[in-house]
Amino acid sequence: MARHALIESNPPFPIARRRRAAARPLTTLLWFNRDLRLADNPALAAALARGAPVVPFYVLEDGEAGRWAPGSASRWWLHGSLQALDASLRARGSALLLRRGPAREAIEALLAETGADALYWNRRYEAWAGARAQAIKTALQARGIEARSFNAALLHEPSRLATAMGQPYRVFTPFWKALRAQLEPVGGAAPVTAPRRIAAPPAWPRSEALDGWALRPATPDWAAGLRDTWTPGEAGAQARLAAFARQAVYAYGERRNLPGAGATSGLSPHLHFGEIGPRQVWQAVTARPPGELDPAGSLGVQTFLSEIGWREFSYHLLVHFAHLPEAPLRAEFAAFPWEHDEAGRAAWQRGRTGYPIVDAGMRELWHTGWMHNRVRMIAASFLVKDLLLPWRDGADWFWDTLVDADLASNSAGWQWVAGCGADAAPYFRVFNPVLQGAKFDPQGAYVRRWVPELRALPDALLHAPWTARPVDLAAAGVELGRTYPMPIVDHACARQRALRALQQVKG
Repeated sequence: MARHALIESNPPFPIARRRRAAARPLTTLLWFNRDLRLADNPALAAALARGAPVVPFYVLEDGEAGRWAPGSASRWWLHGSLQALDASLRARGSALLLRRGPAREAIEALLAETGADALYWNRRYEAWAGARAQAIKTALQARGIEARSFNAALLHEPSRLATAMGQPYRVFTPFWKALRAQLEPVGGAAPVTAPRRIAAPPAWPRSEALDGWALRPATPDWAAGLRDTWTPGEAGAQARLAAFARQAVYAYGERRNLPGAGATSGLSPHLHFGEIGPRQVWQAVTARPPGELDPAGSLGVQTFLSEIGWREFSYHLLVHFAHLPEAPLRAEFAAFPWEHDEAGRAAWQRGRTGYPIVDAGMRELWHTGWMHNRVRMIAASFLVKDLLLPWRDGADWFWDTLVDADLASNSAGWQWVAGCGADAAPYFRVFNPVLQGAKFDPQGAYVRRWVPELRALPDALLHAPWTARPVDLAAAGVELGRTYPMPIVDHACARQRALRALQQVKG
């Protein structure tokens, strides 16, 4: 299969436009495929430019997505994001229609109910989504219905960037250099503001009720921490971006690896659901405030932009290597001798490994649906290298528990840590959770927040409580094995086991 086969494309002159050149446009269906925002939404802008009534809709298509249907935390977020989008549309004289998939059936029904002569949407890049959208586009255009898709999620189309040999990039640095050369100063086309009004149809088709989709938990209600942490929706995304771009981005280069510092943007779930776009982010962090020097040269800004670049790189990999979520990019790792340690997996998931920085991260994840990126790497390394459990076990757990569970970034990130992906960390690089904790959480602010049973230990003992004297443990109220677990593996021994396993693969 050609590497671009699953990526939908527009003909230079859409069929429907040629056939209807002299006809007055009727109604435009606007499919909110994922980019759940009104600002910087090219499909919306193009739909409004037709001058016809617009019918915005969203399709819940769990069946078509298969095992990549949104996980529990993502479904919680999706409810809030759809609710916010509907409110924004209603404030502009419109509304959001809800239908269940398959998407093709829902679209056919809406075409019949509205008499629409056009369907616009923004692209997704998962293989299943690309194939589905291309089939819809082909079928509609063959019937003279205008069907057009746009890029709203990325700075650049992943399929249009290649090495000098015409191959996909597998290393980040040359990819990022090539992408930067393709972009205008604001990261591509300038973002467009949200419209003030959206023309409504004469009559609205029926809509399903959002509450009827049961996206949020009933009992037990595990989402209290998510509600306390996040505000899904476009307004929440813009507020978070504005706060970050105003000050925190300038110190991002020095403070981003400190999980207790609160120095990251927190934009990843908003970007995943398309509540804000990368062009908006780029513009916000590189804009020059009145009377200030140009911040584009700031180390913090450039470091943050490279993180946006890693997101682009992950999508580049997903488009060119459709098996990324399922199989290692480095084929030899298909024979890696993974363990099957159910008890170890459960301890990791619950934040009960006995390594405080790992446990803090896993508890933050469970409570907030998010984990600091440095700690993601430490926790992931512990699973695949200390416990020798398959990277897909970790990717699946993150898929269900992260509010920013993104197929491209999640898959690429886990393969990077496991050493089996593109631009991967060498497999022999095994993060030492004690040293990592001491380096990036030296005063213990992060561990003390998420592992409060260790709060009274002094800094020097916090990341390795099993090394403390009994008197120190007693003074801190810590009883290893009861109030906090002993380490479930010895890191030094686990590291040697991981290196021996690698030798088996290398043969």
